Amino acid sequence: MKSYMKLFVLLFIVSITGNVSAQINIPGKVRNQVNSRANQHVDEAIDKGLDATEEGIEDAVTQDNKDEKGDQKAETKETKKTTSDDGQEASEKTETPAKQPETPLQSYSKYDFVPGEKVIFFEDFSQDAVGDFPALWNTNGSAEVVTTNLFPGNWMRFSCPEAIWTDALLNLPENYTIEFDIIPIANEEGDMDGYHFRMIQSVNPNSVDPGAVPGKAGFMYNCTYYGQSYYRAYTNGGENEQLDINGMKEGEQYYQKKDQKYHIAIWVQKTRLRLYLAENKLFDLPKAFPYAIAKMDRLRFDDGSAMVSNIRIAVGNPDMRNKLLTEGKLVTYGIYFDVNKDVVKPESYGTLKGIAQVLTENPDVKILIVGYTDSDGADAANLDLSKRRAASVKTELTKSFGIDASRIETDGKGEGLPIAPNDTPANKALNRRVEFIKK
Repeated sequence: MKSYMKLFVLLFIVSITGNVSAQINIPGKVRNQVNSRANQHVDEAIDKGLDATEEGIEDAVTQDNKDEKGDQKAETKETKKTTSDDGQEASEKTETPAKQPETPLQSYSKYDFVPGEKVIFFEDFSQDAVGDFPALWNTNGSAEVVTTNLFPGNWMRFSCPEAIWTDALLNLPENYTIEFDIIPIANEEGDMDGYHFRMIQSVNPNSVDPGAVPGKAGFMYNCTYYGQSYYRAYTNGGENEQLDINGMKEGEQYYQKKDQKYHIAIWVQKTRLRLYLAENKLFDLPKAFPYAIAKMDRLRFDDGSAMVSNIRIAVGNPDMRNKLLTEGKLVTYGIYFDVNKDVVKPESYGTLKGIAQVLTENPDVKILIVGYTDSDGADAANLDLSKRRAASVKTELTKSFGIDASRIETDGKGEGLPIAPNDTPANKALNRRVEFIKK
C-alpha cells in the first residue's frame, strides 16, 4: 500500500503545480533533474515525489519475498581511521565497502602474462611503520605508509605533484616483469586525481630527474583524472637515438575508478613491452626500447593521488617444460593468493595455463604440488595454509584446464625449507612459492 500512496503523492504534486506550468516546464524539469536544479521550490517538490516513488518501487519488489520490515535502504556506516599529513590519526564516517565476490579464474581466459622466474624486488611496506615514509624509497614531495578499510595490508599513499622513487638503482636484464596493485584515490578537493607510473634510466642516481620526459630514457604509464590509460616511451639520446611514441586505450570499460583496486602487470622482453590492467592487455609495443641506451634502473610514481602496494619485479623467462620434464622440478612465483587465503587469484591464469599445456602434451607425467609460506604467523597455521593452497592449485588445474586429478598429488611444507632468510619483504616473497615435482 505504501508504494501506491507514494505514487499518488507524486501525481498530486504535479497537479498542484499546474498553474505555474506556463512559466516552468514541469515535465521538462523531471527529465532534466539530473543535469539542472534551477527552480528550487519546484525541484524540492519533484525530489520528494521521486524519492517516494523509488522507495515505493523497492518496497513493492521486497514485498514479493518478505513481510514489510521498515526501511530496507538504511545504509551501514562505520568509523575508519585515516592518517593525516602530520601523522596524526583522525576519525571520519565512511560507508562500509561492499564485499566483492571472488573473481573467477576463467575471467582471465585471454590473460597471457607470465611473471619472471625469480623475484628480485618486492615491496609490500610491511617493514614500515604506519605514518612513516617507506625506507626503500626517496622523494622530493611526500608519501606515507597507511592502512585502509578498502583492502588489507600496508599501502604507500601519495597525493602530490612531486615524485616518489626507488632509492637504490635496479639492475634489470633484457627480460623482466613488473607488477603492482594500485588504488586511485581522491585529492584534497575530493576528486579523482589519476597518477603516473614511470620506469626510467636515471641521469642522477641520488636525486629526482626533472621534466616531462625524465632520465636518459623511460616509459610512462598514466591513469588520467577521469580514468583513461595513456602511455609514452622515449629516449633522450643522441641524434640517431631519438624515440618518442605515445598512445591511449579507448573504451570506457578500461577506465579506472576511484577507491577501486587494480593489478598492473608489465612484461619486458628486450625491445618489446606489454602492459596489462587486470585481465586486459592495454598496450603491446614491439619497439618500446629499441636502443641499448634504454636500460631502466628506477621505478617512480608521481603527479597524482593513489595508494600502491605489492610491487614485484621478477627476472628471466620461465622455461616450464624444461624445468618440469628435464630437471624434474618447477618452482614458480606466478601463482598468487591473498594474505592468509587459499583461493587462487585470477592473475595466476597465465602460469597455470603454461603448466597445464605441459601436462596435456605429456599425458603420462604425474606431479606433486607442494605449497610453501614465509615465516609470518604460527607454524601450524602456515603448514595448514600451504597444504590448502596446493590443493587449490590442483582444483584449478582439474576444473579449469581438464587435467586428470589422478595425475596430481598435493602437499604443503608451511614455512619449512626456506630458500632465503625471512628477514625482508623480498626474501619472504622468495619463500612464498609453489613447486611442481615430477613423479
